[in-house]
Amino acid sequence: MNTDVLVIGAGPAGSSAAAWAAQAGHDVVLADAAVFPRDKACGDGLTPRAIAELTKLGLGEWVRGRGENRGLRAAGFGQLLTLPWPGGSLPAHGGAVARTELDARIRTVALERGAVPVEGRRAVDVEFSGAAVSAVVFDDGSRIACRRLIVADGAKSTLGRVLGRVWHKDTAFGVAARGYITSGRHDDPWISSHLELRGTENEVLSGYGWVFPLHDGSVNIGVGTLATDKRPANVRLRSLIQHYATQRRDDWQLSGEVRDVASALLPMGGAVSGVAGRNWALVGDAAGCVNPLNGEGIDYGLETGRLIVDLLGEDDWSLAWPATLREHYGSAFSIARRLAKLLTVPKLLPVAGPVGMRSKALMTVALRVMGNLVTEEDHDVVARAWRLAGKASLRADELPPFPAADLRTPVAAG
Repeated sequence: MNTDVLVIGAGPAGSSAAAWAAQAGHDVVLADAAVFPRDKACGDGLTPRAIAELTKLGLGEWVRGRGENRGLRAAGFGQLLTLPWPGGSLPAHGGAVARTELDARIRTVALERGAVPVEGRRAVDVEFSGAAVSAVVFDDGSRIACRRLIVADGAKSTLGRVLGRVWHKDTAFGVAARGYITSGRHDDPWISSHLELRGTENEVLSGYGWVFPLHDGSVNIGVGTLATDKRPANVRLRSLIQHYATQRRDDWQLSGEVRDVASALLPMGGAVSGVAGRNWALVGDAAGCVNPLNGEGIDYGLETGRLIVDLLGEDDWSLAWPATLREHYGSAFSIARRLAKLLTVPKLLPVAGPVGMRSKALMTVALRVMGNLVTEEDHDVVARAWRLAGKASLRADELPPFPAADLRTPVAAG
């Protein structure tokens, strides 16, 4: 096969890129190692920012038809707060759709716009013509030639590693697990987050637990913690999620056992170098585009898929794409990474958590910044303060988000 644009990975980032590239009139092939529909370890939550991107793809009403939520019910340290989504430049509602269904629907949009599907073939290698990728080789020995390559094969990014991607684990990364369980409150209009996540020994962990209603008789239940290479999480996720489900059983009217448990290890906040070359680029989770404060990556995946298509007219992506990522996410990722790294300090959360949870005003601000709900269109006090803090943090970074390729080190490779 031969195509203008080859997209590897048909999750939200890859399917978004394929949809926008096909709409712009390019020949597009969208390849994935799985056969759809397929599952993906995720909390399934859709923030207002993700809803905004899905609406641009024409899926706004489709998502609303699967239920919506008004905001976050935050619990912990003896407090229970109900925090509506802030609205502003973004929708005032969120949603939750299982990735088995969501990813298949976004992929269908790309195919309806003209992208050609390839399923059940894993991309394992690339061929070069000079400095540019000329073709991708698959595990069955087949190859697809391309003018442009967009890599959206997830957090592990097999093809990204082939191209030289390096994950810098000295910044905070996420360790999480999710499962599904039947709930009598599956249609609750609020997503729920427990900020006082305790382990099986009743210790406070640097993370949170969640229950996201799916409006289909079940909820997505999960746990996530933060870690660095110097402060590993040291938790058994499957034991922890069962422990957390036991704690939530009565409140959420849970019945049966947690099923389909899956876990993930997530690079966050642009903590990867080598995100682009002459005619190729990494997007979404593959580029480390995950919120360091809540583990959210669907919105970034959808956005980066759209943004990379805007650069199809550029001759060389090796500098243009990292610069675009830093422009859109650099300052926010920098300050968020700094805060997330603080949360890995064992004694900080038990002290700071009760203070924060006593103030609904403070937690409303926290929801907005932790949920990545400040956009360039927002000019209120919180938005301005968050941007200023991010710029100051960025100036102090030894390793900025999406660092230059010459900062890659084999020791940090993941």
